[in-house]
Amino acid sequence: MFSRVPESDDLPRLLDAAEALTGLDLNRLTSNAMLSDLTDTRVAQPLLYLCDWAWGRALIDVGLEPVALAGHSLGELAALAVAEVYSVEAGLELVCARSKMMAEATESVPGTMAAVLGLDLQAATSALADLSDVWVANDNAPGQVVISGTVDGVARARPALEAAGARRVLALDVSGPFHTPLMKTAALEFSVLLNAAEFRTARFPVIQNTRPTPATDADVIREALKAQMAGVVRWTESMTQMRSYDPVTLIEAGPGSVLSGLARKVDKITAVSVEHVQLETIVEEVMR
Repeated sequence: MFSRVPESDDLPRLLDAAEALTGLDLNRLTSNAMLSDLTDTRVAQPLLYLCDWAWGRALIDVGLEPVALAGHSLGELAALAVAEVYSVEAGLELVCARSKMMAEATESVPGTMAAVLGLDLQAATSALADLSDVWVANDNAPGQVVISGTVDGVARARPALEAAGARRVLALDVSGPFHTPLMKTAALEFSVLLNAAEFRTARFPVIQNTRPTPATDADVIREALKAQMAGVVRWTESMTQMRSYDPVTLIEAGPGSVLSGLARKVDKITAVSVEHVQLETIVEEVMR
């Protein structure tokens, strides 16, 4: 996960802080983790947050000022840190608390998620209408949504989705029913922390998961973030909003290239990933 993170004097200090907040050996896991370690949301969330933030800051530091920011699920909290809505340290405290609350919620209500290929949001929602304990959690791109719920609920959804025309229903290696009403108790608990946290006017507009229109107002951003843990990630709409900044090159600042691939499916957005392209190449392409 940290194999291509840009050098930063802050990261060792922040990793130590994350270890203190979580009680987990995160320094070791950055270079020596099994997949089972990273499916623990208490591990994955702080590491992803720091990785996303480090890349976002690196891009700004070389002169690439964004016209807008967005982050998918946990990535939204990193985007808000990059936009200076709160400090990276304050965001890390929120992320570690969020991961703990979500992990505790999954202990009482175990669940899972699955990617559905070949159906759009409306078709998938209709296919699930008569089923219980399963919901559309992510609207990722045309022809790709993610469902979430109890293990039994997601299993029951598969034949209904296939009957509706889904090409594949792929189980995801996650530990809970994220972005569903089953996370409501954890979301309410997290809202208490958000109410107490200092939020500032965003330096750059942020397009949030549950409110996919650009926002800079601190109170608007806070309220949208409260709804995120139990709400749908409206990523297709978020990318459509990004497309309105024309011309635009979307830069995926974090591990992997899934989101840049999804963005290209939404509206043929020009998108690149720091995972696959050198920073210097990105700068040359965007500045051209």
